[in-house]
Amino acid sequence: MLKKIATAASAVLLAALTACGSGGSGDAGSSGADDGKITMGFAQVGAESGWRTANTKSIQEEAAAAGVDLKFSDAQQKQENQIKAIRSYIQQKVDVIAFSPVVETGWDTVLLEAKRANIPVILTDRAVDSDDTSLYKTFLGSDFIEEGKKAGEWLKENAAGAKNVVELQGTTGAAPAIDRKKGFEDAIAGTDLKIVATQTGDFTRSGGKQVMEAFLKSVPQIDVVYAHNDDMGLGAIEAIKAAGKVPGKDIKIITVDAVKDGMTALAAGEINFIVECNPLLGKQLMELAKKVVAGEEVPPRVVTEETTFTSEQAKAALPERKY
Repeated sequence: MLKKIATAASAVLLAALTACGSGGSGDAGSSGADDGKITMGFAQVGAESGWRTANTKSIQEEAAAAGVDLKFSDAQQKQENQIKAIRSYIQQKVDVIAFSPVVETGWDTVLLEAKRANIPVILTDRAVDSDDTSLYKTFLGSDFIEEGKKAGEWLKENAAGAKNVVELQGTTGAAPAIDRKKGFEDAIAGTDLKIVATQTGDFTRSGGKQVMEAFLKSVPQIDVVYAHNDDMGLGAIEAIKAAGKVPGKDIKIITVDAVKDGMTALAAGEINFIVECNPLLGKQLMELAKKVVAGEEVPPRVVTEETTFTSEQAKAALPERKY
């Protein structure tokens, strides 16, 4: 159900996009209180992948449908940009803050500022590593360790003599990168399967291609590619083809996400197995936001429902796929 453009980021970051059009100037919290509309500040990781684009669209559309005034910022995969955005939302006195943390650590100070301002925080998609769980109300997202385990379990059952695995990791320090790695390693422990090379592709297609090109030059025998998301796996496919090999046959490929481009490659046999990570969190997020703003109790952890796909299953699912 996890990884860089620094200049001018703050200008983009602080330009709030409203998804349901309730003005935009002045005290956001006060305007929300006057008309009964909830104002949410949402700090997104960026637009690094097809998954993230679908996630952003879901949040914006569901905010509009729920009558939530959404202040949206794109952190361009930089923690400092998200921190600036969160502080901006605190200054605007929004009713609730939600964000997908770029990395796990380094959030306590800004989240404490939100807590002192009595603004509840909801984590989406990715968790934070903090001893103080009172800094946020709930975490909505996937079980990344379980996703990694599903990938490893499938490989164990379908290894067919494969031994050497190369791993395309997500952004260093990000929860999905850490957990998908752990889950996969736990699943293949005690088998002949071994991760012989691992490097971050930063969850991007270009990053996956570059890392895979390097692996193909430096690793004598590659049997399997385990990519932490579809986009890096799709980049790896480009590199494998350029090297004169057949993706899905000469080298097995396992990815996480199940976005349309990945599912299309799976249906074509270029990817062998995909573990789903559902990006359509918008509706659940808006429901949780309304509850926390109203002072209602919510579960500390809300896990999204997800599945897995083989090639044949992808062919059947693609016609109705929403992302």
